[in-house]
Amino acid sequence: METPDSRASTDVEEAYRPDQPATSTFGTDLVNLPSRTLGDDAQLREFTQETVSGQILKVVKSNKTGNIERYQLVTFTVDDKENPKNWPKAYKWWCTMTVAITCFVVAFDSAVITADIPGVMREFNVSEEVALLSITLFVVGFGIGPMIFAPLSEIVGRRPIYASTLLLAVVFIIPGAVAKNIETLLVTRALDGIAFSAPMTLVGGTLADLWRTEERGVPMAAFSAAPFIGPAIGPLVGGFLSDALGWRWLYWMQLILSGIVYILITLTVPETYAPKILARRAAKLRKSTNDDRHVTEQDLDTRPLGQRLRLFLIRPFQLLFGEAIVFCISVYMSVLYGLLYMFFVAYPIIYQQGKGYSAGTTGLMFIPIAVGVLCSAFCAPMVNKHYLSLVAKHGGNPPAEVRLVPMMVSCWFIPIGLFIFAWTSYPRLSWVGPALGGFPVGFGFIFLYNSANNYLVDSYQHQAASALAAKTFLRSFWGAATVLFTGQMYARLGYQWASSLLAFIGLACCAIPFVFYYKGAAIRKHSKFAYSPDEENAGKAVH
Repeated sequence: METPDSRASTDVEEAYRPDQPATSTFGTDLVNLPSRTLGDDAQLREFTQETVSGQILKVVKSNKTGNIERYQLVTFTVDDKENPKNWPKAYKWWCTMTVAITCFVVAFDSAVITADIPGVMREFNVSEEVALLSITLFVVGFGIGPMIFAPLSEIVGRRPIYASTLLLAVVFIIPGAVAKNIETLLVTRALDGIAFSAPMTLVGGTLADLWRTEERGVPMAAFSAAPFIGPAIGPLVGGFLSDALGWRWLYWMQLILSGIVYILITLTVPETYAPKILARRAAKLRKSTNDDRHVTEQDLDTRPLGQRLRLFLIRPFQLLFGEAIVFCISVYMSVLYGLLYMFFVAYPIIYQQGKGYSAGTTGLMFIPIAVGVLCSAFCAPMVNKHYLSLVAKHGGNPPAEVRLVPMMVSCWFIPIGLFIFAWTSYPRLSWVGPALGGFPVGFGFIFLYNSANNYLVDSYQHQAASALAAKTFLRSFWGAATVLFTGQMYARLGYQWASSLLAFIGLACCAIPFVFYYKGAAIRKHSKFAYSPDEENAGKAVH
């Protein structure tokens, strides 16, 4: 509904009315904006667009009175110094490396204890399966935490979540390090897994806050490598540390590293979430001008918090079990994640049981995985450049399926590496074969994960956060489960056929990106939740 004074205004950059279609926001930005917490008519470009005056006029019809109300949505001004994307590049790199190192430490903490599971078994007189629960429960926490912390960060901002969860995680490492019984150790590991999941969930969003789309190639490569290098370095450091000082020092090492990143991230990384920064600015404007019309889209959303949180918890499962794309991609990523944690059990079986190596020497065998991850991280900017060329080829609106090209190429590295690992694992053969088998596996991980995430984001733009939460939930529970049966699988099938079984599963999964590359667009046409440019243009994005 239009009013005479909504046609033009000298104190605003642009007028927006709910009867007009919302401007599309690029998928990788949208997934890091409060798209789930806001209604269908929310103007998300308030959080991404810089304006001359720092305001956008929004005209709405009140549900209570039926009257037309004019609000001034607060935006960043041109070259605004409070906009994280305009911060000095050196400081943005400091923030980037701080959150990336935090991500590395969390991944390291998940894996370092695998170096001395026998020590826990002897200390508490428990079976291997019970001792392995210290890994399983931690990884289960990785699946539970994002369901809570991701939507909560859209409401309170990123910094409070970082500070509170990392503090809890650091505190709960201590009772694990001094545990007198296995119950204490397992409970603290479960709590740490939930708390540590928050930074793993928020890091990608923080980098999106800091860097513009065309600048993200190298920073995202640094972040992408961290979650995979951590699990490769953990057994290496843990092996020598446990050989020298015992299993409890694996926990003290976690405390030291986690304490350092907690101090760094809480003292040196400010709030980067644009909606939170603008909400503070709007509050200051309302106070200084005594004018309640200075608001953000979040201020205009009157739905109760409980109603929004129910949506956050239900929607991921609707996507997981109702959308073929989300389900199949989540299964594929679960296979990869489970493979990573299977290695923590398989490597000691191959090298310690089969060849009689120490835990420290066995940890060295993880180095090729880390080298493979680093090599793929160096290649990531080239992959991003190739994608930008495809964007230009499709006139700026490429189909989501072009995101699958790196996956179609890199998917073959996983079974190749596993077959090498399998058939060179005879105890009489050199250590070189199984170790080198880890290189192609590590090389393929980043390309597969990044392609999967990007494909889900571009396919389910307004629902992308829920789609990623569904994927994280399934992969974490599967990864947690694999730790418990890997030992029995290798005992029953033997070294070669147990690893070959994993290779054949990885080979079967190679079909997934090809199927969606050719049929994905047709599948999305019949989806209730998938993003459609036609719906965007009609202002009908599903929420």
